[in-house]
Amino acid sequence: MMKQVSLGRLAVATGVWLLAGCSQSVNQLSLPDPQLQLQQFFRGSGVATGVMHNWRGRQALHFTAELCGQWQGQRGDLYEIFRFSDGRTDKRHWRLQLLANGQVRGQADDVVGDAVGAVQGNTMLWQYQLLIPQADGEIAVTVSDELYLITPTELLNRAKLTKFGLGVGELMLSIRQLDANADCTAFIGRYQQTQRSPVTD
Repeated sequence: MMKQVSLGRLAVATGVWLLAGCSQSVNQLSLPDPQLQLQQFFRGSGVATGVMHNWRGRQALHFTAELCGQWQGQRGDLYEIFRFSDGRTDKRHWRLQLLANGQVRGQADDVVGDAVGAVQGNTMLWQYQLLIPQADGEIAVTVSDELYLITPTELLNRAKLTKFGLGVGELMLSIRQLDANADCTAFIGRYQQTQRSPVTD
């Protein structure tokens, strides 16, 4: 089954664990500066580049992504359009909510239930069940993200993908904020017109 996971259909978010021990994990991984504030970093326009490795640890794909985020208080909408090196396109709309004590919750159409996470210092941990289209249906994999703010406008993300506790892939990407004051209206229109590529494998 590991070989059948279509990594080209995976998209990130920038992508962020509200699990037992989550806060301790954030404590262990984070540095105090620079402070990661989601409503500041994921505001306006951004761009991401990354690579995906398959379950054998071999590079499977690379990709670029465009992002645009807008916030009203503690609630945010983050739109992403992904283009993969094999010619496929994907997209995701995250609906984010900032909670007390650095906790974060999110929803997206291809995520099962809530994504849950925690932020402290320059670090965010984020975990969710992602539905990946396959030729004969969908499978759900667990995505565990580590996000590290390096400068006020640059963030590094490492995501591990597992199924039944076994690794099925890993993703590494860099996200850069371009313009925090950018209006997302035109981007949202383009997002709505963007079609996900059909499954071919």
